Amino acid sequence: MDRREFLGTAVAGTTTAAHGAAASLPRREYKPGIDLSIIAFGGIVVCRLGQDEANRRVAQAFDRGVNYFDCAPSYFDGEAEIKLGEALQPYRNKVFLAEKTTRRDAKGARQELEQTLKRFHTDHVDLYQFHAVGSMDDVDKILAPGGAAETFMAARKEGKVRHLGFSAHDAPAAIRLMDALPLDSVLFPVNVNAWEHGGFGPQILAKAKSKGMARMALKALAFGMWPKTLKESDRKYPKCWYQPIDDREMARQALRFTLNQDLTAAVPPGDERIFDLALELASAPLPVLTGTELAELKAKVSTLAPVFHV
Repeated sequence: MDRREFLGTAVAGTTTAAHGAAASLPRREYKPGIDLSIIAFGGIVVCRLGQDEANRRVAQAFDRGVNYFDCAPSYFDGEAEIKLGEALQPYRNKVFLAEKTTRRDAKGARQELEQTLKRFHTDHVDLYQFHAVGSMDDVDKILAPGGAAETFMAARKEGKVRHLGFSAHDAPAAIRLMDALPLDSVLFPVNVNAWEHGGFGPQILAKAKSKGMARMALKALAFGMWPKTLKESDRKYPKCWYQPIDDREMARQALRFTLNQDLTAAVPPGDERIFDLALELASAPLPVLTGTELAELKAKVSTLAPVFHV
């Protein structure tokens, strides 16, 4: 089976076997011939873990059906790329590797791309993204002569990247970038708090669909911003800059909300405990929330400020 056939093969069945054996994740189409697990493995999961533990977690996720891995050089000053790059070596040709750069200039984006390729022991990434596009100034720099868009387009021609996209932290900037460049996908926050209370997400989804772009979700299990009165050292999940949802039933409702917004996949928070919870929950059916359930979930998350808002 070649790489394209592998990525295009759907996972059969989601029933948990006897004695607690884990069910495989379902997959959805990213592009024709490429199906991705509905939960991605975020590179921050392996940060602050030993390499052996990182290797074990990647192998376990792969065995569960995860074939979508997302990372960036800015995650813990390169630790995520280095550890994930090592752990993914046995699986590199069987997974979809999404990478990002915060550099807005062509030279800087090229430097980070080449560094990423070395860290992942590969000659290409499957998806290269402008990371955290958060303002019109970001878009101006990306599109300007000598901007990062030049590197992205050149790298795709060279075969060093297969698809292009970005992660969106600002709705107007996201819409402008989608209109300006022929991109394949957008990664953006889709969680009930930002969507329902912050008004952030629906406009990006609508624009991406109109452009025929694939959609992936960030912050699917984001509860909201950590309370201002809580010291950073007292946070239960120190790798998360926002408070994730860790209540099992609430997390299931949150995933039901996100994964029923016409998306390919979701990237859960980087804490390994929350990733494990998302993986377990997404291996079972996630039906659309009823009106009553949505109202209950909205009320629960309203106690914290949304991580993104318009």
